[in-house]
Amino acid sequence: MPPQNLYTNAHLFVAAVRVLSHQHDSPPSLEKIATTLLISKEKCHFICRKLEEANIIEVLEGAFGNRIVVKDHLKLEKLPKDVSESKLDEELKKFKSNKKELEKRVESIKSEQDKKQKQLFADLEKQLKKKI
Repeated sequence: MPPQNLYTNAHLFVAAVRVLSHQHDSPPSLEKIATTLLISKEKCHFICRKLEEANIIEVLEGAFGNRIVVKDHLKLEKLPKDVSESKLDEELKKFKSNKKELEKRVESIKSEQDKKQKQLFADLEKQLKKKI
């Protein structure tokens, strides 16, 4: 399955809202949308927040829970279509690069200590040869 971006997920989300609204004659809840799209509730909430920020959907709060309605579907086309890395992936890459740098520093410190130790043994050997 190719990686999905916000653009693709938004289209699926809005389509699910429309289909469920048609089937049940009422705006759907987030749980119904998540079940229909076979995605986790957390991912569904994430997509919902992003679409609400973009004024594409509206969350109606009522006595029977929150319901989702499509506000302006034309704004879907303004969403970025590229697959962007999540912040977690970016932070993971930073962590790995920092770890590699730390390993390089540790390796250079070890090599310096090895050189110092060899020099120390060489100096001790010279001193012992002078005394003999």
